[in-house]
Amino acid sequence: MPHATEYAHVPTAELDTALRGGPFHVALRAAIAARGLPLQRVQHHLSRHGVKVGVTSLSYWQQGARRPQRPESLRAVRALEEILQLPDESLIRLLAEAGERAAAGRPAVRSYRSLIEASDVLDRLRAELGWSPDGLHTLGHHECVHIGARRELASREAHHIVRAHRDGLDRFLAVHHGDPGCRPREIRVRALENCRTGRVRWDQDTGVLVAELLFGTRLRSGDTFLFRYGIEDGTAGASREYLHRFGFPGGQYALQVRFDAAALPVRCHRFTQHSTAAPRSGRHELPVTGPHHCVHVVEPRIRPGVVGIAWEWE
Repeated sequence: MPHATEYAHVPTAELDTALRGGPFHVALRAAIAARGLPLQRVQHHLSRHGVKVGVTSLSYWQQGARRPQRPESLRAVRALEEILQLPDESLIRLLAEAGERAAAGRPAVRSYRSLIEASDVLDRLRAELGWSPDGLHTLGHHECVHIGARRELASREAHHIVRAHRDGLDRFLAVHHGDPGCRPREIRVRALENCRTGRVRWDQDTGVLVAELLFGTRLRSGDTFLFRYGIEDGTAGASREYLHRFGFPGGQYALQVRFDAAALPVRCHRFTQHSTAAPRSGRHELPVTGPHHCVHVVEPRIRPGVVGIAWEWE
């Protein structure tokens, strides 16, 4: 914990104002200044909370050059509230509001606040299943999403090609983030090839579901493995986009969205984001043509960030 002498400074009017109205980076900068802590000391206190954040990242955050958005960064923000003696959720609230303002005008289904909450839930569900994501490297990841006659996300299939980076790996955690209003308890996971379904965990408030896919064999370091699974959803209302977030670089990613002939969108486009907090870029129109009513995107090399397809109904 911080030493008492490090809190000789008292909160200023600037800090009080920033905590009430933001923006996030101004409030963070004012809080650090009010406590009289150099960034190296802030980093030290974060490490004592079990969170690793670089001084450069802290500097970017308080300048507004970047916003924390990865799970580790969001844990750091919550730790900063304690380290800087701020009210609970004060910085997280401002961070969420900043993301929602940045998202204004975008055809996003989920708000930045909901993505923050989903990241926290995903970390918790993964921890419950004892999962560490750093052992499998993605060589190829192909997804096919089916939008049903009610405009709902009816189902999707995923085909993975992975390589083990250490011995003993025998499972993968499949993640599904249903559309707002979905009923996770009714969503079904189907093991289709070279795997079987293990434990399943879900969270009603965020619509996040996590399922173990068991390989039935233990991989050695360097081994490759192919498996395929499906998700049967169809429990929410009209869907307007499908996106996938990547935390690590990898191989090829292909996403195909297939629309029921009874529910065709008026237009579709692909998009990318460097992070869920960043503005969308790489927009490119995707015409829905042919007898299968499909659109698709292909990324030759996965990079950390977001790849997705959005569409509009009449």
